[in-house]
Amino acid sequence: MLAYAVIVLLVLTVIILILKIVSMRHGTRDIRTQLSQKLSIDTNTLISLSSNDSELNKLADTINKELKVLRGLRRKYQSGDRELKEAITNMSHDLRTPLTAILGYIELIKNEENEEQRQKYIGYIENRALALKTLTQELFSYSLISSQSEPDMQQVNLCVSLEDAVAGLYGAFIERGIEPEISMPEDGVFRCLDPKAVSRILGNILNNALKYSDGDLKIELTSSGKMTFMNTAYGLDKVQVGRLFDRFYTVESAKNSTGLGLSIAKMLTEKLGGKIWAEYSGNVLSICVEFGE
Repeated sequence: MLAYAVIVLLVLTVIILILKIVSMRHGTRDIRTQLSQKLSIDTNTLISLSSNDSELNKLADTINKELKVLRGLRRKYQSGDRELKEAITNMSHDLRTPLTAILGYIELIKNEENEEQRQKYIGYIENRALALKTLTQELFSYSLISSQSEPDMQQVNLCVSLEDAVAGLYGAFIERGIEPEISMPEDGVFRCLDPKAVSRILGNILNNALKYSDGDLKIELTSSGKMTFMNTAYGLDKVQVGRLFDRFYTVESAKNSTGLGLSIAKMLTEKLGGKIWAEYSGNVLSICVEFGE
């Protein structure tokens, strides 16, 4: 009787093991088939199992987590690929335009005998050459900043940095009929930042105001470390404003620009632990930068 019971127990154990093995084979086959499908098409669906085996379900959960990461990387790559293609197209156009103009004026100079007209053409060439220089400098700056190591943090008075940045471009603003209005605390606003990076951030934002402003510029620095640059900018919309920090993005009113200025400002601001964003309301464009304590 005991021997019979042992035999029955062994048979049941074997049957259970066979069922377990069959279930695992079905489960692993499901995982293999579904994983192959998920990798071949762009889908948000995840691997699902009918098996109740806890280890197989844990394996499926782990694979699903990796699939989510992989999809994020794929979308990031696809977005970067599209952005790069757009950038190459835009840059080709932006670089070709001044080069074509320069070559055209050179041909005109060759056949022009009037000295006054020749000097006029030389002036046009110089203007186009400067535009080309600006474009290449922005590209170089972006490449350099992208590969830079940790910032050199020092005690910085944001009031002084802001005054210096505005003074450096004051002549350009006056030439455009813009009188900057600045409001800031008298006691100064001190933060531990990289002074060169802060100077670049402010310079790029002010240059952006030169491109977009329709005749005014108001700058406000608060004791909390928030700087707001406000100027009237007709013709923009919230979609354009939302893309102002995108690499290589420009709107039609921004001529001779790679669209890297605000992208560089954003990169540097975030490296310094700050925040930067844009707002647009009532035809007023506001670029806000904040360095908390």
